[in-house]
Amino acid sequence: MGCILGAIALAVPRVLMFFVLILTHWFGRAFETRVWPILGFVFMPYTTLAYMAAMLNNNHALSGGWLALLIVGVVLDSGHWGGSGLYYHRR
Repeated sequence: MGCILGAIALAVPRVLMFFVLILTHWFGRAFETRVWPILGFVFMPYTTLAYMAAMLNNNHALSGGWLALLIVGVVLDSGHWGGSGLYYHRR
């Protein structure tokens, strides 16, 4: 059961990014190149979604609550990378 929840948690932001890419043109407005969204899809999906929301809703500036949202995205993505190593190290 835990593996299923982990797989769903990893898939949700990527599925959301896929639908945003297919249904809107937000990635083109938020990012200047196509490299960053692709790298974000693979490595840091929460951060990529938070950055895209901040750029679209705050006139291409990171400040205030949008900066806090970006920091939360970085923390969530960092937890995915570092959390499993700590768990296995304790065993």
